[in-house]
Amino acid sequence: MSILPFPSFLDDVKEKGFKKAVFEGIDDSVERLTAGLNVQDLREAFRGETPSRRPNPRLTPHADGFWLHMRPSYFNRDVTGMYPSFRLGWLSTYFVFFETITGILLMLWYTPSPEIAYGDMLTILSNVPLGQLMRDMHRLGAEFMVAVVALHMMRTWITGSYKKPRQFTWFSGLLLLVITGFLSFSGYLLPWDQLALWAVTIGASMAEATPVVGDQVNLLLRGAPELGANGLLRFYLLHVLALPALLFVMTGVHYYKVIIHGHSLPPQKENIGEDSAKRVPLDKRVYFIPDVLTNEMMWLGAVTFIITVLCIWFYHAPLENHADPQVTPLGTTAPWYFLWIQGALKLGDKFFWGVAFPTIALGALALLPYLDVTPSRRFAHRRVMLTLAMLLVSVTTILSYMGLAKFAVQTSAETEIVHELTFEPAHSKVGIGRTIPFDQMIVGAYTTAQLHGREGMSAADIIAEINAETQANGQFAQMLDELKNQHVSANQLPLRFRAIPADEAPKLMQVMQEFEHHLAQEPVELPNVWGALVITDNQAGLKRLDWVVSWDTVQIEGGEVMTDDDGEPVMVYATEEAPMLDEAGEPMLDDDGAPMMQEVTMMDDAGNPIPKRRIYSGHLFIHQESAYFD
Repeated sequence: MSILPFPSFLDDVKEKGFKKAVFEGIDDSVERLTAGLNVQDLREAFRGETPSRRPNPRLTPHADGFWLHMRPSYFNRDVTGMYPSFRLGWLSTYFVFFETITGILLMLWYTPSPEIAYGDMLTILSNVPLGQLMRDMHRLGAEFMVAVVALHMMRTWITGSYKKPRQFTWFSGLLLLVITGFLSFSGYLLPWDQLALWAVTIGASMAEATPVVGDQVNLLLRGAPELGANGLLRFYLLHVLALPALLFVMTGVHYYKVIIHGHSLPPQKENIGEDSAKRVPLDKRVYFIPDVLTNEMMWLGAVTFIITVLCIWFYHAPLENHADPQVTPLGTTAPWYFLWIQGALKLGDKFFWGVAFPTIALGALALLPYLDVTPSRRFAHRRVMLTLAMLLVSVTTILSYMGLAKFAVQTSAETEIVHELTFEPAHSKVGIGRTIPFDQMIVGAYTTAQLHGREGMSAADIIAEINAETQANGQFAQMLDELKNQHVSANQLPLRFRAIPADEAPKLMQVMQEFEHHLAQEPVELPNVWGALVITDNQAGLKRLDWVVSWDTVQIEGGEVMTDDDGEPVMVYATEEAPMLDEAGEPMLDDDGAPMMQEVTMMDDAGNPIPKRRIYSGHLFIHQESAYFD
């Protein structure tokens, strides 16, 4: 008779005693949880002992359980080492769950809104316990995931594991590679910083090249002509909902096909034309529980430890300034795994190289198992396919290099120098001009010409000589005109250069020396160059810094400086309008009686042509409360 109106644990205690009832209850719970393994079975498994029960209870979770039905109950010993899989398939699955866990933790603190997203990122980095570590691990895991899936596909190609009957397994793996790439790409935008905005803008713009539907696809992705609130929300939903759902479904399909056909053996261990992966002799069987399971647990701990160490001491996910559609950073590129497409775009037609070429490449990879119908998987019999694999790696590497900002994109020297002085904080670096302390930003105009060697002259004498020279040749007036064009208030324009106050502002002197060093590196493209820094009070607590570069103009063609037979740069000379004269030296008149004019090269007093002077500037504003360090 039950103690309670219904059967309960107390009845077991009454019948068997407390200790036995508790142990049997724990044993029953463990067996339900593991779908067939009780405490004794687990103890024997982890001790490496032979199972005491028959039939073998270690096979039951594969037949009756939910999770382990996707894993084979035993493996061939030849596939349990590092070769031939290199654990790349397992690592790919590991990163799926790793990214899911770290991503969910980040979701708790993130709002997909342009007004809030960047602030949430700062909150995660500064106020959330372990927030920066979680973000670093999520970002690094995403990079590893793309690389590992790509390497897994390449390993499958090299070992010929795509051959019959594994054609669809290869195709599902290719789909997983594409999904992984887009999953990482969709998450690129979420920090809503400059790096994210412009990298995604470049990537999404490739969709525009698609005929007929290009504009519609681009609009569907962005949610508007430019990336904004709608685009950020769509990328967020793709990243946390649509693409993960596809990824989990295709991962299940891929694992199911692996179980159906088995893991392919090393090529040299398999008879030609015979797939022996499913027929594993008893003496070669390695059971998932405990051998493979404990091995994978060891790898799980080791990989997680390595990622943690990397993120604590060596890697930090970049976060640049708040996204600004009006400011295009210098040298923006797509994410590294899409660099090969960006490199291909530099070869010509945007549609062919940006859309058709990647589609053809993926289509060819999908058809690979049907194109390579030779029965042998051995390396000696597959020289053509191995050559094509190496060719693919080489072409992808070359195209990725071509996708870098420095390849086939000529940025003028003066632009790069001013950028080096003024660029906003990014990747733990900042423009050196921003590192001057606010109290050392002494109002005035300073020039790098002061730093040119003039033996035996004081700084005051050097500046006096520079002022006289630049006032006489009009270069100072040209600089003032440039500053006016950049909306510097007329009453704040400097009247002359002043000596750099090295004692009062040592950091200012250091930055000017660095400015001069950069200018000196470009003697061919920037001949007779000098730089200037003009500091003005913009308003209370806010100063404006204008960086000016002035140089003699040279002829440039195809991004390269043209040179004469002696290797000297070909100069561009200043011109002026002058009346056309007849043979008698009289001005020539047109039909209306007005003098006919022509452009002539300007000459100095010695009869030498005067080079045309060019000027370039960039500016930044520094607030009293801001502080940067180099």
